[in-house]
Amino acid sequence: MRAMPIENTCLHRVFFSRAAAHAGKPAIFWGDTEVGYRQLAEQVGRVATALISTHGVQPGDRVGLWHHNAPEFVAAFYGILAVGGVVVPINNFLKPAEIVHIIRDAGLRVLLSDPELVASATELTASFPGLRLAPVTDALAESTIPAAQAVDRTPEDLAVIIYTSGTTGRSKGAMLTHGNLLHNVRSCEIVLEAVAADRLAVLLPLFHSFMMTVGMILPLSVGGSMVLIRSLHPPKNALLEIIRHQATILPAVPQFFRALSGAGAKGTLPLRVCVSGGAPLPGEILREFEAATGLPLIEGYGLSETSPVASLNPIHGRRKAGSVGLPIHDVEMAIWDETGNALANNETGEIVIRGGNVTQGYWNQPEATAQALRNGWLLTGDIGHRDIDGYYYITDRKKDMLLVNGINVYPREIEEVIYQFPGVREAAVIGKPDPRRGEQPVAFVSVTEGHTLDAKALAAFVKERLADYKVPRKYIELPALPRTATGKILKTALREQPVG
Repeated sequence: MRAMPIENTCLHRVFFSRAAAHAGKPAIFWGDTEVGYRQLAEQVGRVATALISTHGVQPGDRVGLWHHNAPEFVAAFYGILAVGGVVVPINNFLKPAEIVHIIRDAGLRVLLSDPELVASATELTASFPGLRLAPVTDALAESTIPAAQAVDRTPEDLAVIIYTSGTTGRSKGAMLTHGNLLHNVRSCEIVLEAVAADRLAVLLPLFHSFMMTVGMILPLSVGGSMVLIRSLHPPKNALLEIIRHQATILPAVPQFFRALSGAGAKGTLPLRVCVSGGAPLPGEILREFEAATGLPLIEGYGLSETSPVASLNPIHGRRKAGSVGLPIHDVEMAIWDETGNALANNETGEIVIRGGNVTQGYWNQPEATAQALRNGWLLTGDIGHRDIDGYYYITDRKKDMLLVNGINVYPREIEEVIYQFPGVREAAVIGKPDPRRGEQPVAFVSVTEGHTLDAKALAAFVKERLADYKVPRKYIELPALPRTATGKILKTALREQPVG
């Protein structure tokens, strides 16, 4: 079943169009519950009614969405858009004190949430007397407004402000328009060959840009379905839900694919393609997964600022381990030096991106916007290169690059080698100041269950494979490496660890 062409209007108009065309079809699978397109459209209307009649939301108002993964998140997301509002998704792992900056910066007057989070956030109303904390379940009790009464928005209108993880300081709100997100969805539809028969497995939090676009907006824009996974612990639970609801596309982070590799699921999965994003995919995990499942695992790359997908290894063409693939449909990528000159193949520099998916800038931060955007190009802060076939490789974050005796050292190169050592589950390399060499690499590792780390053997293994100046001066074992809510290893926390 082919998907209908995605109209270049606004996100909620596309959704309502699909809901009308697929009224009797499941839009969301949620455990034993199925939410049909007709039912979901009615729920969107109820949220929209509550936002207008109870909370006085006007077009252009920013509305926070602080909610765990559930069908209510989806209804609230499109309900905010239907009244012309701007969705501000908030990390539901954050404590109330941690979201104060977002509330203040975005100028939120309404924060839609679930009852559990509302109950824990009474201190927010003390800090912001004008803030309305509203459970989505209350909004769903309202009478619905017809889809025809939804507010029209143009592709240039702001749809979402998504706050970056802020691992190096205060988070910034990347401004994404209806056009930005629809552009990315159309590109993803083409490269993933997404059709109305597809069911997207949703494991990661919906507040994350990767899941918001690929796991939610994409299926609901092509008339497909979402398979919302209730729990990832143990990973077997997610696997059973994927099989039960016959999910066909699985976007996830690398550590989940490693867990799935040991599940003995070869030949039993309904999936046709798996997409790794949100964090670098070590080559060892790629090889283990494809050998264990027989499924293609394609690594992609993107940022919140690119709505978020920018590149992807092809489904049918050559997939290169360690590469984030080729620019997706209608997106350009290049490698620049420090002065903005384009570099040739196999030369290392900063990755820059241009296309209809690129952010309009950062909310209330004109200086940061000017630093990140140059003549339509987004400066990503990621260091990498392009090979002769046009495939891109991420060497590291610009801020993570080390200078050892004046030579650039990229932690990811070292981490890839450490991952090849038997028993290593996680690896991260940071730089520590050194009075003689400027910086020295230090490695943090955790091991798989049943293994014991032999630091001397690991050091010898790495030394055989890397130049001496790249070899970590110390290997520190931890039970698990600290991660952000979306699965990225939190190197800021590792830098605070004593290394002796």
